[in-house]
Amino acid sequence: MSNPFPPTSRYALTETAVHTGPNGEEIRYLRRRFLPQPESLAELGSHSTVEGDRLDLIAAATIGDAEQAWQLADANRAMMPPDLVLPVGRRLRITLPAGIPGVPGA
Repeated sequence: MSNPFPPTSRYALTETAVHTGPNGEEIRYLRRRFLPQPESLAELGSHSTVEGDRLDLIAAATIGDAEQAWQLADANRAMMPPDLVLPVGRRLRITLPAGIPGVPGA
């Protein structure tokens, strides 16, 4: 079964599966997505947070796409992504996402 997510989605490499209910109805779902180990991601650089930073703005400036803010969360082990911009001066790792061919951990 093909994955319905675009290649830039955090779920692009997550397998899809089908559960067949007792009445025979098929329910499609995503298997669990395990977070990558940040140390295994290729580091591109870093960003020190400033007053008023937002993850989407940081992603747009450093990765080139505001919708890739999830990469910042993965690279910095964030369970609560908005907390990544605090405190001011925090150093955020900017990395490639997991699964890039030729990159350690891919």
